[in-house]
Amino acid sequence: MSLGLSAPARRRLHYAVLLKDLGCSSNAARIAELYATDDRGFKASWKTIPEGLPATLKFVFAKTGEGAGLRTKIGRIAHILKNGDAVAQEMIETRCTRGAEIARMLRFDEGVAAGVFSLDEHFDGSGRPEGLAGDAIPLEARVALLAQVADVFHQVGGRDAARAEVARRAGSWLDPQLAACFQMVSSDEGFWRDYESPAIDAVVARLAPPEEEVGVDEDYLDAIAAAFGAVVDAKSPFTGGHSGRVASYADAMSGAMQVDPARRRWLHRAALLHDIGKLGVSSRLLEKPGKLAEEEWAEMRDHARHTRDVLARIGCMADMADVAAAHHERLDGTGYPLGLEAREITLETRIITACDFYDALTADRPYRAAMSREDALAIIERDIGKAVDGDCYDALVAATR
Repeated sequence: MSLGLSAPARRRLHYAVLLKDLGCSSNAARIAELYATDDRGFKASWKTIPEGLPATLKFVFAKTGEGAGLRTKIGRIAHILKNGDAVAQEMIETRCTRGAEIARMLRFDEGVAAGVFSLDEHFDGSGRPEGLAGDAIPLEARVALLAQVADVFHQVGGRDAARAEVARRAGSWLDPQLAACFQMVSSDEGFWRDYESPAIDAVVARLAPPEEEVGVDEDYLDAIAAAFGAVVDAKSPFTGGHSGRVASYADAMSGAMQVDPARRRWLHRAALLHDIGKLGVSSRLLEKPGKLAEEEWAEMRDHARHTRDVLARIGCMADMADVAAAHHERLDGTGYPLGLEAREITLETRIITACDFYDALTADRPYRAAMSREDALAIIERDIGKAVDGDCYDALVAATR
């Protein structure tokens, strides 16, 4: 069985599947707040719930308020039972809209954006956000949802579980023609050999359909950095706009410090992406109003290491991995993740550090209100020579006038 797609259609499908979760960070904080639980674990487990209201309610009762007090658990469950449908619509609509917007920022066409937007539509019309059914759902979205179901159930139960779940949801969630196509290709041992390969990234790259060459120029790199900065900032309402502001301050500071224009542009991108590792941190920690416990603080610190790991894997951004990831290093050697000494910390990192410090103080946080410019600069000034470079402090003062 073949779908008989043209090369452009295959490209759209390929990218829609790879980018299906672009908007997921936008509802992370809402999930953590609504269900009083870890958004990452909740999302991972949610995808394995069997179809039907009883299974959904059982899951909600079990997961809501995990680790919280009984009063919190009861209160959240009561709110969900009363407003659950409206809340689910709001969260899915936000995620889908945001994901499609970011796909457009990345210069993908409307076919890819539509595939991302309609990921949660079901073939029988029971999905969200628009209740589309059958062929009214973009093919890209139908394939992406099937791939998601197969992958999730393979992770928890192996090949047979993936095949069984796709068969079970054919005609309800999933397009039955696509489900039949999956059963056919997944009966081949070669399919699973590629799928389960530790080099799956390379396998997927080889499977990408041929395409017209697209030049990755400076403007496109700027757009990519801005798009993923937006993904990061959507993770928490307290970080909304943070990456963009840090990048703006860094650009102004590097101009005042007479950084070479090409390097200045590069630094702007690195500043936009300095917190990309926070996508791997639970929103319960990012939203926590009180002091973090030791194990929570360890997880929070790991975001810097995650930033380096993510950027190092992207060819056009690998050269900014060390600079962006070191923004919590200190001149006195007590920073993280590596405890670098002053001589090992580049000027670009010192600029990002000062900007990140300033924006953290002048923006609202779960544990305190935003500070004034004067109060924030006074705190930063006390850290000159310890966490902050003196020349960078002077440039920050000038950049924030």
